[in-house]
This record gives sequence, C-alpha cells and structure tokens, in this order.
Amino acid sequence: MLRRLIRFFQKAPTEMKDEHGIVMDSVPNHVAIIMDGNGRWAKRRGLPRIAGHRAGMQAVKEITTAADDIGVKVLTLYAFSTENWKRPTDEVDFLMRLPEEFLRLELETLMKRNCQIRILGYIDRLPEHTRKVVQDAERKTKDNTGLILNIALNYGSRSEILHAVKKIAQDVVDGTLAVDEIDEQVMERSLLTDGLPDPDLLIRTSGEVRLSNFLLWQSAYTEFWFTDMFWPDFKREDFFHAIREFQGRGRRFGGLK
Repeated sequence: MLRRLIRFFQKAPTEMKDEHGIVMDSVPNHVAIIMDGNGRWAKRRGLPRIAGHRAGMQAVKEITTAADDIGVKVLTLYAFSTENWKRPTDEVDFLMRLPEEFLRLELETLMKRNCQIRILGYIDRLPEHTRKVVQDAERKTKDNTGLILNIALNYGSRSEILHAVKKIAQDVVDGTLAVDEIDEQVMERSLLTDGLPDPDLLIRTSGEVRLSNFLLWQSAYTEFWFTDMFWPDFKREDFFHAIREFQGRGRRFGGLK
C-alpha cells in the first residue's frame, strides 16, 4: 500500500491537468502558427478579403490570451511574408495598417499580462507608419518577462538563411571565424530567431499542408498540426485541442526512447 502511494505521488505532478485537459508540466515552450484562410473566410461570406483580415485580428487576440493562460513562453505568428508583397496594393496597404490597429487596441492588455512583443522579419522595408508603431511596442515591452509574442512581419525563411550564410561567410573573410568553427550553434546565432527556442508545435489553419517559407531551419523537429478551419474561426478551445494532441505524441528527435 505504501509503495502504491509513493508511486502515485511521484507520478501525480507529471499527470496534473488543467480544466482543459492540458498536462501543465509539458506545455510546449514555443508554438508557431501560420494564420491562413482569412481571404477564403471572407469570400464564403460574400465579403471583401480585408474583412477576413480584420476578423483574423480577433483570433490573434483570443489565441494570444489562451497561450499566455497555459504558460506558453513564445508564440510566433506568421502575419506577413516576404512573398505577400505580390498581393493587390489595397490589400497590402490594409495589412500594413493592421499592426497599428491591433496594438492600439491591445497593447495595454498585453502590458498588464507582462507580454513582450518582438518583430521577426525585415522591418526596414515596412512603411514608416508600420515600422514606427511596431518598434514602439517592442521598446515599451522589452523589459516584460512573460509570454513573448513574436510577430513575423515581412519574414521569409529562405531570406533569413541566406542572410545568415552571408554573415558567417563575412566573418570568415574578416578572420573572426574559422571554417572549422562553423556549427549549428553558429548558424542559429546568425538567424533572426537568435535567443529563442525552436518551435515545439507548429499549427496551420485553412487546410493547406505546407510550411510556406516559414521557420525552415527552426522546424527540423517541430511537431505539425493542421486543421481545415480558417483562421478567423480558430478559437481558444481549438488551440487547446492542438496542445492536447501535441502532448499525446512521442518526440524522439531522431533517437529512441
């Protein structure tokens, strides 16, 4: 009897679940999301594409709160890719205004939650009004120690990898780095995600099953979770469902348990 009690208390912390059925000591540290399907969501309702993007902004608020509530440390959201500049000008202009609208409405709440905002991408190409507001948000939240809300804005993984390789090559030319010293750690320090853990879980909405130039290096051992649901329809409980499925998988990282 005593042995059974000891085993119970030894196992109990690892099996402790919250009200959503989530095992609290195995919540993924880093969740990345490809927020896809805004335009198709709007089209099905006979609305302009920009209406879908605005509805998607509400989903950002809901999922950020959900991630923070269960203790996710980093939430990376794919907001605008380096390829999205090919879209119609009016849609791009609207997308460049969305960060301003979102931060105007939600920055105070994010501050109260101790969230830190980071921008992942090449912000020098962003319009000045967009660049100013996101840099201001980064500055205001830089000392916060809670959830890192990592917004991928004008981000493309191939560009990121190319920039990293060029930086490493220049270090070799300058004599500050030897070829034999180049390893995974050197590469990772040269990426835009330097200092962040690799994603444990990557979620993509809308039924598409591809990475679309998102975190290619960082996702080498990431667990993927796909849903046919469009991003504006993706709710708190859907996020928790993805977390529960993640927790049911066995991650071996190429080895054996």
